[in-house]
Amino acid sequence: MAGARATRARGPQAVPLTFVNAAAVEITGLVKRFGSVTAVDGLDLKMPRGEILALLGPNGAGKTTTVEICEGFRTPDAGTVRVLGLDPARGGAALRPRVGVMPQGGGAYPGVHAEEMLRLVAACAADPLDPAWLLDVLGLGGARRTPFKRLSGGQQQRLSLACALVGKPELVFLDEPTAGMDPQARRLVWELLGALRTDGVSVLLTTHLMEEAEALADDVVIVDDGTVIAQGSPSALTAEHAEDAQLRFRARPGLDTRLLAAALPEGYVVRESSPGSYRVIGHVDPQVVSTVTSWCAQQGVLAEELHVGRRDLEEVFLELTGRELRT
Repeated sequence: MAGARATRARGPQAVPLTFVNAAAVEITGLVKRFGSVTAVDGLDLKMPRGEILALLGPNGAGKTTTVEICEGFRTPDAGTVRVLGLDPARGGAALRPRVGVMPQGGGAYPGVHAEEMLRLVAACAADPLDPAWLLDVLGLGGARRTPFKRLSGGQQQRLSLACALVGKPELVFLDEPTAGMDPQARRLVWELLGALRTDGVSVLLTTHLMEEAEALADDVVIVDDGTVIAQGSPSALTAEHAEDAQLRFRARPGLDTRLLAAALPEGYVVRESSPGSYRVIGHVDPQVVSTVTSWCAQQGVLAEELHVGRRDLEEVFLELTGRELRT
């Protein structure tokens, strides 16, 4: 309704209906400089409501700066940013009750008990979740009286996530949400984030775990040098060059991948992606499989866990951003 000023009640403030159906996050031409360094350089991004978006990039790519601007902690030098239809630099009072933020590292007082911290955050919300229930859901029920500084790294991360969720936000920003967690806790958090999406909550997360982004995200945005270099669903990004399948296998670490590549037809690439984990990239047919297993046998090596399939998100990420270490 053009020009309408009707509102919908939410907590202590009313939300203009013109913003109710706005994108969760919409960024156009975002620029942020720190002295002579341009951290974000004309970045564009649009995140629909009720989806999980993974913002990926190497260290220094501009992810954290972009998220901090969306959270209202920094102001842009150029461009426009809208979060739930509002300018985060000017609409902080209206946005805070509607947005949850989970910084990496917890951000709690070292001596505060887990439940005390969560109840303190809940007291700032108009209609919070039950802190005791949320602690139980996140596997922290037995640690409710434990000081923050005595929680494990994974427990601190789960408490930080609880603090981001206890106010029933419409949009949650998560920075490395499962850092330091064991596989069981990580799966629990993934299930919780999936449930949030089902309930219509929008989630923007940054992560260095490609498996996490591939498992959770509806949309993936890869940034480097402060700008978007690729965007799409995980399946779309990994299928873009589907004709180049991969043969993966495990063997003892340190095989001479150059010799294996020389044994294959021209154009094939062989990489040891992690110690003992190998990838043969190119068109895979029975002859290629036979060549790889025969070469391994000649080296006195047993090739295990052979698998033929398309590239995964990690391979796409490395191809787009490079394989050199970033500082």
